[in-house]
Amino acid sequence: MLRGAERRCLVTDETTWTYADVIRHTNQIAHVLVDDLGLVPGNRVLLRGANNPWQVACWLAVLKAGGVVVSTMPLLRAGELRPVIDAAQPSLAICDAGLEDELVGGTAGLPVLTVGDGADDLIARSRAKPDTFATVATAADDVALIAFTSGTTGRPKGCMHFHRDVLAIADTFSSHVLHPHADSLFVASPPMAFTYGLGGMLVFPLRCGAASLLVEKTAPPLLAEAIARHGANVLFTAPTAYRAMLRLPEISLPSLEHCVSAGEHLPSSTWDAWREATGLRIIDGIGATEMLHIFISASGDDIRPGATGRPVPGFRARVVDGDGRAAPDGVVGRLQVRGPVGCRYLCDDRQLHYVHDGWNVTGDSYVRDPDGYYWYQARTDDMIISSGYNIAGPEVEGALLRHDDVAEAAVVGVPDESRGMLVKAYVVLVQGVAVGDDSARVLQDFVKQQIAPYKYPRVIEFVDTLPRTSTGKLQRFRLREQG
Repeated sequence: MLRGAERRCLVTDETTWTYADVIRHTNQIAHVLVDDLGLVPGNRVLLRGANNPWQVACWLAVLKAGGVVVSTMPLLRAGELRPVIDAAQPSLAICDAGLEDELVGGTAGLPVLTVGDGADDLIARSRAKPDTFATVATAADDVALIAFTSGTTGRPKGCMHFHRDVLAIADTFSSHVLHPHADSLFVASPPMAFTYGLGGMLVFPLRCGAASLLVEKTAPPLLAEAIARHGANVLFTAPTAYRAMLRLPEISLPSLEHCVSAGEHLPSSTWDAWREATGLRIIDGIGATEMLHIFISASGDDIRPGATGRPVPGFRARVVDGDGRAAPDGVVGRLQVRGPVGCRYLCDDRQLHYVHDGWNVTGDSYVRDPDGYYWYQARTDDMIISSGYNIAGPEVEGALLRHDDVAEAAVVGVPDESRGMLVKAYVVLVQGVAVGDDSARVLQDFVKQQIAPYKYPRVIEFVDTLPRTSTGKLQRFRLREQG
């Protein structure tokens, strides 16, 4: 195995970039940002693209030039990008050419530099630039990135993380739970805008001098094929993908050493089936965009199937009752955590609800056992976690209500063996509109055009009325109870 700058760093089916390649491309892009586009330290740069080497180089170049990265999910539509742009106020955007249309629709005049569409794109411009760049001297507590998540209202929350935080997640979870080495090859299915994926595909491998396998199409069969083809060692994906890979006609992944699961609850049945099929123990974990990455987990002999794990070294956790007092072991309560990273919302008064007396309140219900293991129970708000994605029910309701035939809509999560939860919509049609054979499909297709397709309701039930209080407040808990 080569050492130093000639080690492999970023791997795809088409190419392999060494560390020297990454440094060169990063420096050249930084020159484009500063020399051509006038980026100054503190400016925010929106990134929109798939998991590929150029997106990684852009991410690194923004930081090297003293900028702040604002990564966005490739699936977001213009209407979803607009509030992110309004909140983050980026000075420019870098976008894969194939994803430009939705971005332009949500930018309101934001300068956009494309990647991969011809003579004047970022790649072409960077080739003419010097391959050295003087890194801007940022402070440990300067903001490095703003990662957006959705609250229960669907209004995006920008989570600010410092330069020191990026190192902290590598030196806690990755270092103490994964124990990676320089010969490791990481692969992660989530996009870089999802901080779970950011750690697994960029921060963790680069921190220890390892390599990252970048896969743009991450459907479970294709992900399994890529792992086998390249001999990946460390996998980051969601329980949904593990269950889907288990249904493949044949699964043989002898190169894997560590399998990490987060983004949704990992059922013990999935853990058991994966262990039986592959001989590997899935490393479960809970993290949050507000906390940047995983803060409770366990690996190796410390794993207890069904339990999330124990606090990662560097973090503390506790379960509290409704009054904020520590709950006894075995009693369900709300999870709180503190450590080297924490929630810092961008200009958002919801900060007051997420942080109490230095503790980050995650919105999850947990039980701690006498041995210090934490066992997930449920979300404490209306967020639906399906296939590793956080989906705000009210946002889906808003999309449904844009259809002329919909009078009322309520969206909740219902249990599902494959996805963890399914998005289910209860719909009241406008008076005089009858339910037809295609009514559900029509509404589903409509929602996919309004918001990111993964958020659409997989199940729609047409009802005459929705349960409400005497003051008209929607009672979603009643809908969840009836499933």
